[in-house]
Amino acid sequence: MSVIAIVPARGGSKGVPGKNLRRVAGRSLVQRAVDAAIAATTIDGVLVSTDDPEIEAQARRAGAGVVERPAAIAGDTASSEAAVLHALASLAEQPEVVVLIQATSPFIDPTDLDAAVRRVLSGREDVVFAATETHSFLWRQTVEGAVGVNHDAAVRPRRQDRDAQFQETGAFYVMRADGFVRGGHRFFGRVGIAEVDLARALEIDTVRELQLAALIAPLFSERAAIDVDALVTDFDGVHTDDRATVDSEGNETVTVSRADGAGIESLRRAGIPVLILSRETNPVVVARARKLGVEVRHGILDKASALAEWAEGAGVDLARSAYLGNDLRDLPAMALVGWPIAVADAHPVVLAAARLVLRRPGGFGAVRELADLILAPDPVNELFPTESPTEQKGSVRSWQLQLAE
Repeated sequence: MSVIAIVPARGGSKGVPGKNLRRVAGRSLVQRAVDAAIAATTIDGVLVSTDDPEIEAQARRAGAGVVERPAAIAGDTASSEAAVLHALASLAEQPEVVVLIQATSPFIDPTDLDAAVRRVLSGREDVVFAATETHSFLWRQTVEGAVGVNHDAAVRPRRQDRDAQFQETGAFYVMRADGFVRGGHRFFGRVGIAEVDLARALEIDTVRELQLAALIAPLFSERAAIDVDALVTDFDGVHTDDRATVDSEGNETVTVSRADGAGIESLRRAGIPVLILSRETNPVVVARARKLGVEVRHGILDKASALAEWAEGAGVDLARSAYLGNDLRDLPAMALVGWPIAVADAHPVVLAAARLVLRRPGGFGAVRELADLILAPDPVNELFPTESPTEQKGSVRSWQLQLAE
C-alpha cells in the first residue's frame, strides 16, 4: 500500500471532554475522519492511533485499522507527529506517502485529499497541507497597545491590492513517508498548499465550535446511496404531515402518501426489513403498518430501548441501519444507528443531529425519497458484477494493513 492515512485520536481532551467521540450530523468526529479517508480513491488504507476502547471500536466499525497508542504519547502534550511515527513503525512495510488527518476537522472533502495526494505522488512537492486564503489584517496585543503583525497600520490597502496569505486549517497533511520519518516533522523539503473551501475549514477545539459544526453540517449533507440493511421510522411527522383530523366522536384520521407506500414495497422486495416505531397508541398506526406489510411497535415511550431490543431479536446491526425521524423523542433512537436521518421539516435539533436531511417533508414522499437512496444502484456492482454484495462490501470497506510483529 503506497498511501496510508493515519488519524490520531486520543481519548482525552481538556477543551471538549471526549471530543473525538462527539457527533456532528449523526457521526462521531473519528468516524467522519475515517469516512473521508476511505472515500478518497488515492488512499490505500486507514489507521487510527488511539488509547481509547470506544474510539477503537468506532474506528473498526467505520473500516479502519487500529494502532494502540501508548500512554507516553497520549497525553495533553503529545504531538500528532509522535502518533504518526509510532503508527508507521507498527507497519511491516513503509508506505510511499502518509496522510495525517485530524479528526477535529469534520468537513474534509475526499476530493481535496485526492488532489493533494496526487501532487505528492507526482514528485511536485514533498508535503501538501490544507489551508484557506486570507486577506485579514492581523494584530498583536502588547503592553504599549495593539501592533500590526502582517501590515503597516498606517497603510490600509484594498483587499485586491494585498497579497494573499494562507492559514492552516489543520485538516490534513500529505507527506512523503521517508522524509517525514527522517525529519520527524510534518514540514520538510518542498512544501505546497492545498487551498480548501473556507466553509469546510472549521476546526473543533471548543464546545462552541462543536455547536457551530452542527449548524453548518447540512451544507455538506450526503446524497449518495445509503448502504444499510434495515430501516426504522417514526410514524407521525414521517409517514404523515404530523396533522390529524378528529371527528365529533374523537376518532382520528391522518393522511399518508401513496409514494411512501411504494417505497416501502420496494424495500420489502429487496429484503430490507422495515420497522415503524411510534409513541402514539392509535389504531391508525397499526392499520397503516398492516397495509404496508411491515412490523410496528406503538405506544413506545423509550424508543432507544425498544429499537435495541428489536434489533437484537431480528439480528439487525444498528451500525448498518437507518432511522428516519422528525421530533425530539426520536433523538435517542437516532443516536444508536449508523444513519440517523431527518425529514425536511423536522425539529431544528433533529436536523442538526441527522447525518442526512431529506429534501421532502413528512407525509409528502420523504419515506419514498429515503427508500430510493437505499436502493440506488451501487457503483461497485457495476464494476464487479461477478462478486456477491458481501464480497464487494468487504473489498471496499475493509482495510487490511499488515502490522509488524
